[in-house]
Amino acid sequence: MLSSNSEPIIYTNITTNIDEFVLQGFPGLQTQYYKLLGTFFFLIYLVLAAGNIFIIVFVSYEKSLHKPTYVIFCNLAVADLAFGTTTLPRVIAKYWMSNKIISFHACFVQMYFVHFLGATSSFLMALMALDRFVAICNPLRYPTLIKNSTIAILCAAVWAANLLQLGVITARALSLTYCGPNLIAQCYCDHFSIIKLSCSDITSVKNTSLAVAILVLWGPLIYIVFSYVSIIISVMKIANKEGRYKTFSTCTPQLFMICLYYLPRTFVYLASNLGLDLGTDLRILLTMMCSFFPALINPFIYCFRTKEIKDILIKKFKQRQTRVDGKKLFNTK
Repeated sequence: MLSSNSEPIIYTNITTNIDEFVLQGFPGLQTQYYKLLGTFFFLIYLVLAAGNIFIIVFVSYEKSLHKPTYVIFCNLAVADLAFGTTTLPRVIAKYWMSNKIISFHACFVQMYFVHFLGATSSFLMALMALDRFVAICNPLRYPTLIKNSTIAILCAAVWAANLLQLGVITARALSLTYCGPNLIAQCYCDHFSIIKLSCSDITSVKNTSLAVAILVLWGPLIYIVFSYVSIIISVMKIANKEGRYKTFSTCTPQLFMICLYYLPRTFVYLASNLGLDLGTDLRILLTMMCSFFPALINPFIYCFRTKEIKDILIKKFKQRQTRVDGKKLFNTK
């Protein structure tokens, strides 16, 4: 709904049932920087999309990478790509075209995918930790316990469980009455930003979502911490220093990815629940960083910190260079 001067209608008190939300974004940002920020997010989306598509295509094409670890990598890349596609185009449109309005139902659809994909990524991180835990702590049983089929089933279970879980959470949020205000202090629709605008009693919905958030964020994190403590203990028992380094280096990419994903989210979550006032702009900035930075940086970690992928890329580059040099030599004769 637009007013006569094409500005979005912002309900400031309880008036009538609303049919659209207004995404506030960074309230402290001056309008002359909107195009620049939109371009920044556009570049982030290009790199994020290109990197994760590369991982999906490369691992799918390269048969030597059809292993459990890379099956998880591909699933995480799909989740990261989908998350960026769900959120960033709307953010870019806001700052490039001043498109602040999102329809009521579109906002709930976006909210659903934001949390569904975030929860899926969290549990996929736990699967990565499980894969490394068995590979390092129980290497002899790894081929029998961790197979492509086993990991594929576990990944499918993660996607299906979160699909249903977030469906229930979204349905409960949608059942509330929304009659103003309709201004979302965020760059995209998320659960807390939406339900706090309801003019219904949100206690039950809020408590349920809090329990799910703890399960989704801290459940996998607790297991991951346990797994990596066990891994470090096992690595330190290796007598050969070179062997310790080689073994530990196989899990450092995943450990770095996990830190990128969980630490900022935990900080934002604790700050909001302990009543720490970060300011709207800083809170939104931290949320955007912990949402997009892991998805942006993960493909580079796969390529430059995972030895197997790095070796294949170097080998293919050398083969291509040899063919190019051979053609040049042939053409000069």
